[in-house]
Amino acid sequence: MLLSLSASPLALLLTFLFSLISHSSAMQLIESKSLNPCSDNSSFTATLFHVVFTPENNSIAFDVVGVSAIQGNVTAEIQVYVYGYSAFKQLIDPCKQNLPGLCPMSTGQIKITTNFNVAPSVVAQVPSIAYNVPDLDGLVRIVINDTLSGSTVACVEAQISNQKTVDQKAVGWVTAVIAGLALLASAVTSGLGHSVTASHVAANALSLFGYFQAQSIIGMAAVPLPPIVQSWTQNFSWSMGIINITFMQSIFTWYQKATGGAPTTLLSDLSKTSIQVQKRSLESIDSFMSHLVPRAVPPAGPINQVVILRGINRVAFRALIESSNFFMTGLAFFVAFVFFVCLSVAAFKGFCEIAAKSNLIKGEKFLEFRNGWKIVLKGILFRLALIGFPQMVVLCIWEFTRADSPAEVVLALFFFASLTLTLAWAALKVIRIAKRSVTMHKSPAYILYSDPSALNKWGFLYVQFRATAYYFIVPLLFYVLLKGLFIAVGQNNGKVQAIALLLIEAGYLIGSCILRPWMDKKTNVFNISIAVVNFLNTLFLMIFTGIFSQPGIVTGVIGVVFFVINAVFALILLVLVIISSIYALVSKNPEGRYAPMRDDRASFIKSQTQLTNELDALGVTARGEIKAPYKSRDLDDDDSLSSSSLSHQQYNTPVVFTPPASANPHHPMTLRDPPHSPVDPSVPFIPHDGSARHAPPSYNDPPPPPPQHGLYHGYNESSRPGSDLPLLAPRSHTGSPSPYQAYGRSQSPANHNNIGGYRQQNNSSPWQRGAGYE
Repeated sequence: MLLSLSASPLALLLTFLFSLISHSSAMQLIESKSLNPCSDNSSFTATLFHVVFTPENNSIAFDVVGVSAIQGNVTAEIQVYVYGYSAFKQLIDPCKQNLPGLCPMSTGQIKITTNFNVAPSVVAQVPSIAYNVPDLDGLVRIVINDTLSGSTVACVEAQISNQKTVDQKAVGWVTAVIAGLALLASAVTSGLGHSVTASHVAANALSLFGYFQAQSIIGMAAVPLPPIVQSWTQNFSWSMGIINITFMQSIFTWYQKATGGAPTTLLSDLSKTSIQVQKRSLESIDSFMSHLVPRAVPPAGPINQVVILRGINRVAFRALIESSNFFMTGLAFFVAFVFFVCLSVAAFKGFCEIAAKSNLIKGEKFLEFRNGWKIVLKGILFRLALIGFPQMVVLCIWEFTRADSPAEVVLALFFFASLTLTLAWAALKVIRIAKRSVTMHKSPAYILYSDPSALNKWGFLYVQFRATAYYFIVPLLFYVLLKGLFIAVGQNNGKVQAIALLLIEAGYLIGSCILRPWMDKKTNVFNISIAVVNFLNTLFLMIFTGIFSQPGIVTGVIGVVFFVINAVFALILLVLVIISSIYALVSKNPEGRYAPMRDDRASFIKSQTQLTNELDALGVTARGEIKAPYKSRDLDDDDSLSSSSLSHQQYNTPVVFTPPASANPHHPMTLRDPPHSPVDPSVPFIPHDGSARHAPPSYNDPPPPPPQHGLYHGYNESSRPGSDLPLLAPRSHTGSPSPYQAYGRSQSPANHNNIGGYRQQNNSSPWQRGAGYE
């Protein structure tokens, strides 16, 4: 079967794809560096085991140090499995092969360093793909039988490797740098005023980051994974904050001891402990990474303990991190990343101010950021909370199940509660703003995009969605929370994890396809494609559990298919994100690349620099307003969500009207003050000459006769021949609206009466004098 596979087009494709991966050795070989018992009563254990098979000279080299309880002549049956398929079997008689130390075997320590040849017919049975596929899923089992009785006296097995792996540090660095640069490109593009382009680049970058986190979460599932799946998902452990730095591990170990914890010592006890990484639920659990034991320095004594690692413990061991330090590692890098971003924003603010004063940049560049950088920083912190939410859900809940130390449990509780409550409150805030916008303006996009402060602070939750799908952030957060919950608490039952993840991904995929909530067609295709691949990954995860009792060759082939699909898909996503980021930075008009969105958000987005144009300046002058320096409003104030505040949110002081000359110059009138009397209070109501003042005319009074020596002196009927209309139309009996009503002050009948009474107590206003009312 494998011979036919090696000549198929699939094999050619795999060979080409795997040739792109850097190799640690150009020579074709198959080796094993570990040996573990495969029976309970095995009479042979190894403290050093290194076997290398080279097809070029048809030889196998042994370097074995072990302890034997077998005495007498024996025969060894070697069975080789590649991807669960039995490649070949061979019976070896140590006496015929002249193998020293094995003919006959004796109790005590045994040391074997020898070579023996393999028949060419046996070598031909090994397919060529076994030498080229990275992370070879192979197993060698050696069954030792007593020559006289024929009974089995020992059974050992070893995982084989071809020294090729997809777990490359370069892959992790490249994916991390591209994702980070894409987020940086979106921030720079937004600062340059290209809001539509920035929202597209940021949405794609966040989706790419989420896909990388989903890959890492697959590797954390407590499911027997093929080696190639383990290695591929390990490339993305950086997205969950799992980065090994030696001195930090020492600090975490010290902190755990100082707070009453007991650190694990798997990495320091490899000489006494056989670490077995759960690979497949087939014949037995295979060992892994025993190359951590130096070959030149054999352990002092026999292995006396076997530890089986799965899920998160497996990821920690492959990253060379003690499982007790796993939580602190992820938490420390999350906090360090947040701190670094805050310092970068503050430094960029200082650079912009210095550059503006030195005329290195134009005065309008990054003006919105310079004026409202604190609001922008709040929005960035919220965005970082959203990015780190999957990581902290898994790590914090998993820490609850371990309780490495009381202090670490407190830290896990604090960060989990703070992030969850913060994002939940922010999502409810967005829903509240959108509903108020619908009530006031019949569109959720109006306030969500017309208020620059709301957009900078809360936009991370809804800019990637169309305006009418602002609510989708709630199911998205719930989706992330459920995935992290099952990964963290289901480490003892991989099948339950796989079923739960399959149902969660299926529900998310169906909801995404039906609602299509993202901002436009391209973004919908981008994110729904990610949802499809995540669903396929959970389907593969279900197969890896062995719940379908499939043959081992099926599991091995599906592991390779998992790698191919995700490697190609990740490459496509990276290329798309790189192209969009470069275009956003180098294009003179990046907005032209994107079609206008149906929610018409671009027409609602206001720039705070627009107040400097001539029309706004004329409007300010006509209203008698004094423009104050910009200061962002607090978006937690409900007033910022009203339509009136949206039109005046650029001011940090109340708008001041120029009072009449008779008003008190020491008390300027503001919007919230009652109207001042235009009459000087020092003037008596009744003059000293006893003449009475006339009250201003009422709306019910007949119009006054034409003045003889007033404004229209010389007026007669012949001055307007052919017209039966008066020069001035009679007053309407409907009161004119109050200018204060536009600012939220209702005008009740009581207010009308009070104003009328107030005016009747004073003489005619200066605006009435000279107009024929005296």
